[in-house]
Amino acid sequence: MNLLQRIERWGDNHHPKWVDGLRILLGLFLMWKGIQFVDNIDLLKSRIAEQPFLTAVSFWLAHYIVFAHTVGGLFIALGLLTRVGVIANLPVLIGAVFFINSSTNLFSVYPEMSLSVVVLLGLLFFLVEGSGRVSVDEYMRTHPEKSAA
Repeated sequence: MNLLQRIERWGDNHHPKWVDGLRILLGLFLMWKGIQFVDNIDLLKSRIAEQPFLTAVSFWLAHYIVFAHTVGGLFIALGLLTRVGVIANLPVLIGAVFFINSSTNLFSVYPEMSLSVVVLLGLLFFLVEGSGRVSVDEYMRTHPEKSAA
């Protein structure tokens, strides 16, 4: 049994139900941020272009961020391929913490940095923890005859 299988098995065996509520809230928050980014795509592209090494790819990166947040957030909220949704969002949040929000203080009046850190920690938690019992993945695992149709 490799390391990923052991992590998944541990996460499935040690998963309280209230954690599913946190997973759903995290997914809905990411979807909400993705919708906000769609509304302000030009501001997002200009914010990305402030980094000298990202200027050329700011258009593509902005669209990846929107896609990762909306679709990945939906996957996380539903508990459908949760780890895939988390992995899609990890580079975005790592970039937000270390590159975009690095000029602000962690405990500033505008909590962008601290919120990015909390969401990043939540993503890392659900990367290990997985979908949980209240999820589409669990339903498909326990009802294979219905999910195959």
